[in-house]
Amino acid sequence: MGILIYGIINSIVFALIAMGFALVYGISRLPNFAHGAFYILAGFLTYTFLLGLGLNSPTSIILSLIIIAGIGAAVYRFLLIRIRGMEASEIIASLAIGLAIMEGLRFAGFRGKTYTLPVFLEGTVRIAGVPVDFQRLIIIGVGVVLIVVLWLFTHHTKVGLALRAMAQDEGAALMLGIDTDFAALIALALGSVLAGLAAIVILPLGNITVETGYDILINAIAVCIIGGLGSWVGAVIASFILGFAQMLTVYIVGAQWQMVVGLLAIILILIARPSGLLARQKELEERV
Repeated sequence: MGILIYGIINSIVFALIAMGFALVYGISRLPNFAHGAFYILAGFLTYTFLLGLGLNSPTSIILSLIIIAGIGAAVYRFLLIRIRGMEASEIIASLAIGLAIMEGLRFAGFRGKTYTLPVFLEGTVRIAGVPVDFQRLIIIGVGVVLIVVLWLFTHHTKVGLALRAMAQDEGAALMLGIDTDFAALIALALGSVLAGLAAIVILPLGNITVETGYDILINAIAVCIIGGLGSWVGAVIASFILGFAQMLTVYIVGAQWQMVVGLLAIILILIARPSGLLARQKELEERV
């Protein structure tokens, strides 16, 4: 039961981590390699507002997400828009931005394991005899709500439908009058917010370190490659595959092998099915 319950929690954590990366790539085909930097920057901003400036939690979270959204939009508007469609340049530029942000935080003094966000709610509850703290239950709730809200947003709002149209056929979206550059800007801002929100609910479980940003980027890429780049449903399924794989790895051989599972999964899926688990279903869905 412990493996089952904590496997589900771990899977939701993976889904939250990868959701922003999958959204940006699925809509604009931009591989946002600054995703991990936005994640860790949101954690440091929230820490600064909450414990450095003494603001309350809602204000700190809202300010952090607004800043992260603005940075994501600015990155697209002033840099990525100029190299869009040049895959290698997109990767190099977004990775350079991510490195600049994370190493800038290190240079600014955010070093060591002394920065921790407070949990939203203290205490634990037993589920089928397994103790689970309230923060992990909050992670499950936030993850489920985000998945539902994103589905409703992309299927029942004008902006969401425009983003889906761009994801399926950018040329057709342009002919229908959709500003695809603005849609890509919205996608990157929204993806940055999702990365920041994931950080705010996950980081209370541990310390805020610059190195975490690199781990988050690797995990997000692993989830999206396994699920199929551009497939949001595939990303959710891949999150559960990786989540349970890591829990079994910790149970059988030890926690130090967790990251190896993600990297090994990328290698195996690239060998067996380079397009990912649901790439074919995604292609058929786009044709329909």
